[in-house]
Amino acid sequence: MLCENIGVSGAHLTFAGRDVTELAEKYGTPLYLMDEDKIRDNCRIYKKAMADFFGEGSFPVFASKAACFKRIYEIMKEENMGIDLVSSGEIATAVKAGFPMENSYFHGNNKTDFDISFAMDSGVGHFMVDNMCELEAINELAGERGITQKVILRLTPGIDPHTYAAVATGKVDSKFGIAIETGQAEAFVKEAKDFENVQIVGYHCHVGSQVFNEEGNVYLEAATIMLKFFADMYHKYNVKAEILNMGGGFGVRYTDADPYMDIAGNIETLSKHIKDIAEKLEIPVPRVLMEPGRSIVADAGMTLYSVGTIKEITGYKNYVSIDGGMTDNPRYALYGSKYTVLLANKMGEECNFKADVAGRCCESGDIIQPDVMMPKPVRGDIVAVCTTGAYNYSMASNYNRVPRPAVVMLSGGEDYIAVKRETFEDLIRNDI
Repeated sequence: MLCENIGVSGAHLTFAGRDVTELAEKYGTPLYLMDEDKIRDNCRIYKKAMADFFGEGSFPVFASKAACFKRIYEIMKEENMGIDLVSSGEIATAVKAGFPMENSYFHGNNKTDFDISFAMDSGVGHFMVDNMCELEAINELAGERGITQKVILRLTPGIDPHTYAAVATGKVDSKFGIAIETGQAEAFVKEAKDFENVQIVGYHCHVGSQVFNEEGNVYLEAATIMLKFFADMYHKYNVKAEILNMGGGFGVRYTDADPYMDIAGNIETLSKHIKDIAEKLEIPVPRVLMEPGRSIVADAGMTLYSVGTIKEITGYKNYVSIDGGMTDNPRYALYGSKYTVLLANKMGEECNFKADVAGRCCESGDIIQPDVMMPKPVRGDIVAVCTTGAYNYSMASNYNRVPRPAVVMLSGGEDYIAVKRETFEDLIRNDI
């Protein structure tokens, strides 16, 4: 099976040790399942590896855009994780969950004055500053509050990890950050160091998402470029930044064709490289942060659907339509993302029927996955889409006025609702 929390019992698929057909019957479909124990295990892998290999003061920061709801922030608090936030809405959710906001890091390439003010008033610890316009606003609004805001400057190291163009973020012409290669990053630091109401505590880079070893270890290359920048800014302008935030991006397995990632091993390799480069440059080894999101929650998620119509177009193709679609999982429509799709109540039968699994929306592009081999389904069968914990609930919409599914957490053999299923009343609540 794709990962250790997926299995088979009799003819039924199991997830986190639970019969998913029974969960579909109990809660209805579409349904998001989240394996809480797997989320915690993934957090602990990062925490232990970073503590072991980078030392005190280095830790993972959960990129909560991957999955944002109150229970996630409660889990991150309980696991002593930092959190990465990208909007006032995520900040408000984290605050409502009781997360200690001094351990939060606020991202975004276009923070409005409201966003900046709301973040400061909510006690956000660090701003990841994307550009000079933003820094000027932060400096002004911090001055009005009589505070010194800690900032980490986001830079682009000029690296292409050969991942999806939509999720590559480290190239010179990225919409994120200030380019080192063009000299603009140095000019940024030279000016920013004299701002009265901000304190530069580090630098950030992010080379992209879904990075596997076969792309070459782009983290090593990025770390080399970033540390040389650390040294230049220290020697030229006496800027003593202490944090190197390497961003996120370790790949996860969506299909059996994807390779396994040794997260701890990759962190150990990165640690040795950073320490070696820092020694050669004669600078202190910085505290290292990483921002795993997908690799914390993706394989902790599964989405269940009920089969509706089956359409066979003789000589062409087949369609199996489900009661969800791009409203609860837009990733195939956006990126052409690959998934493992299973017929959860017929795991013992031969997969001899090929079909596109299609959503219910009035869009030709509403496909969850093309060319899926499965037993021939009938109306009411349960389709399971694996590895949907990241960027599924968080990207869900009400297109076609479809309510969003419930999120059910699984832990220790128990199940509970973390996010209620939306009702029709929820859909029209803000209509006047």
